[in-house]
Amino acid sequence: MSDVVGESVALSPEVGRMAAERAEFRMLIDGELTKAASGAAFDNHSPATGLLLGTTAAAGEEDMLRAIAAARRAFDESGWATDKALRRRCLEQLQAALESEKEDLRTELIAEVGCPAMTTRNAQLDWPLAEALRYPAGLIDDFAWERVLEGGGLFGDRNQRTVVQEPVGVVAAICPSNFPVEVILNKLGPALAAGNTVVLKPDPNTPWNATRLGRLIAERTDFPPGVVNVVTTPSNEVAGLLATDPRVDLISFTGSTAVGRTLMRAGADTMKRTFLELGGKSALVVLDDAKPEAALRSAIGVCVHAGQACAATSRMLVHRSMFDDMVGAVAGAFGMVPVGDPALPGTLVGPVISAAQRARVLDACDRAVRDGARLVTGGGVPTDLPEHLADGHFVQPTVFATENPDLAIAQEEIFGPVLVMLPFSDDEEAVRIANNSAFGLAGAVLSASAERGWSIARRIRTGAIGVNGGMFYGADAPFGGYKNSGVGRQCGIEGFQQYLETKTVGFRLPRQN
Repeated sequence: MSDVVGESVALSPEVGRMAAERAEFRMLIDGELTKAASGAAFDNHSPATGLLLGTTAAAGEEDMLRAIAAARRAFDESGWATDKALRRRCLEQLQAALESEKEDLRTELIAEVGCPAMTTRNAQLDWPLAEALRYPAGLIDDFAWERVLEGGGLFGDRNQRTVVQEPVGVVAAICPSNFPVEVILNKLGPALAAGNTVVLKPDPNTPWNATRLGRLIAERTDFPPGVVNVVTTPSNEVAGLLATDPRVDLISFTGSTAVGRTLMRAGADTMKRTFLELGGKSALVVLDDAKPEAALRSAIGVCVHAGQACAATSRMLVHRSMFDDMVGAVAGAFGMVPVGDPALPGTLVGPVISAAQRARVLDACDRAVRDGARLVTGGGVPTDLPEHLADGHFVQPTVFATENPDLAIAQEEIFGPVLVMLPFSDDEEAVRIANNSAFGLAGAVLSASAERGWSIARRIRTGAIGVNGGMFYGADAPFGGYKNSGVGRQCGIEGFQQYLETKTVGFRLPRQN
């Protein structure tokens, strides 16, 4: 196929056509690729053009319950939970299968997610494909599954205690639309390597990357039936069964804080364990000794993929001595950021995922103006897009400035290419403003002094933070949030352990003569 990220002629309508030709429309349930029992399907539209790409099976209650039953049976009755060699082999087979269709998957992501082609070279595809399965597969052999504690006997008996790590059981993996492959692989990798079975529920706006994975599992791997099930549905009621069914042991969810709270409440009656990677309103702190050009580069980060990243630094805190100059420089840079067709290699800002999401972003901008924030640039819909993008869901890169860190624009997650700039007078105030948030997911600090930057970073209540451009991302690095940004961590040893239960076994040993 043509290299969609390398040819200027590869416009989104053509990319959508190519994606539709190679898409998988069926679900994977109990080892079978299947339509919905009712025959129902739902539409998959391109967020860049608004055009219909195709359809996907729309699961009903019967389909979801069948998938849950299959996952439960595979965990309870197959050897998956105990056969480490099988788990490693299956993950390696899936890795090879995904790599063999990497370029088709890239085309698919650009078409249905609307992500700029350049982002598929990093966090959208290439980075997670390189390590999200390989890292946990390596832990199958390297992880300390057991440890021995000496002592603890009664009445002089010799005693030994063995602490054993075992899989939790059936995992419901519920994934978002913004970085679907990255999130799916970083959920499936550790969950499966740990010995769990999975019901994967992708976002209905971006189902094809998940159904492709289901087809590869069915056709190219030795996964036992029911170990992985991929259930696509636009119905919140059907998806909600994952939170209420007692056969599901753990909910692994990435998405909004509001939905995370709903899932936690729904799972409480059956005492489900929960991993929730939720929203953010992360701060980029620019100290008075920071280089302006570095601050400018960091500010543009909120424009990447139209700001649809939970870790995006959407609050920019700038020392008051350089605030006015930095506001002007950021506004100028935002005005030159390439907005347009995500299939073209130079595009940085593509569409947001849906018309509803664009309306939410624009409403937030309108409210910010009413609240008294100064609109520096943007705040609306681009007017210079080519005709084939006229029905796409685009928002202008937008900058607000305000002295009030309590405004909604500085407190609420927007999930669009919207930056709010706030001044501070000293390091203490910078930390105070950064921590003045219900969220605590990510962040960044810029300073000429690494020691000063490190000191600020340690005081900001957030799950991940970069100093002077340092990157915290990786399959071996735990990622998750404080406060309303979630519960638990994805990736790393900490993320692997979330998919495990701990059992302590005591042995009474024979007395020594």
